[in-house]
Amino acid sequence: MPSLQHLLLKQFLTAATGPLARRRPRLPAMRLAVELLSFGQLMPWNVFLEDADVDGMPAEWVRPARAASGRVLLYLHGGGYVLGSLNTHRALVGTLAQRCGVQALAINYRKAPEYPFPAALDDALLAYEWLLRQGFAPASIIVAGDSAGGGLALALLLALRDAGRPLPAAAIGLSPWTDLALPTAVLRRVVQEESQVLEALEIRGWGPLYAADVPLSHPLVSPVRAALHSLPPLLIQVSDAEVLGDDVLAFVGKARAAGTPVTAQVFEGLVHWWHLFWRFLPEARLALDRVAHFTHTVWSETPVSAPATDSKKPQAA
Repeated sequence: MPSLQHLLLKQFLTAATGPLARRRPRLPAMRLAVELLSFGQLMPWNVFLEDADVDGMPAEWVRPARAASGRVLLYLHGGGYVLGSLNTHRALVGTLAQRCGVQALAINYRKAPEYPFPAALDDALLAYEWLLRQGFAPASIIVAGDSAGGGLALALLLALRDAGRPLPAAAIGLSPWTDLALPTAVLRRVVQEESQVLEALEIRGWGPLYAADVPLSHPLVSPVRAALHSLPPLLIQVSDAEVLGDDVLAFVGKARAAGTPVTAQVFEGLVHWWHLFWRFLPEARLALDRVAHFTHTVWSETPVSAPATDSKKPQAA
């Protein structure tokens, strides 16, 4: 059963998003609002930041004190492929890296509608190949992301596999967006709750902005439509109350049927993006601890080796 803290959060979100669901704000206003809200984030103690230039793409190293230098989380933030940035997810990436005991590289991939598919995927591929050039072994990289970033992480695996490129050790999807078509049945299921109505209506509009000239069923746009064989271990976390919940579970079932090892962790009654509220939601802290356990298990038999190139000393956040 969800915690009291989650009940209070859900009441707040419902009250805040009810008027938005009726007004349908424009995308620039939503982008600005998300950025402004990110100013209230607090980084975990002893986590350090360093700007990075990934072949011209803005990125950021997130390095906890005493993190293993030879392993890295490549983090892809959520936001429906149309909003979000390094700012909006910095604290989440910081606490995730700290709990996993590794450094993370977060990238500011290009957003739709200015840069539709395959821009975000191309940027994720660029970041992965850049890490390989820095000397990180594929087995020392885990790709992670939330919501659209989780779907992008899965699409990255598919693109690498189909190109015959070496795959990372694993991938983590926190409520990943696996089907951009968002079936009408989902809207009928959530129609009685305003916060979920807003979520469903917005992402239903954002999907075509990202897909642009390709169908929403394209396997690199909607990973649930892809062949899911020959992939590394996956950790998928989702709430049974999320708009995306049914599609995520369909992805899990299809991946398992294809022989891909999947650890699925289903939480009860939580809102989408609950991971972002880790400072005051016990369910979010539990979820992130389970992510850390998964990464430790994946890497438990992999020797740590430092990357071939030296990096600059990180600056304090």
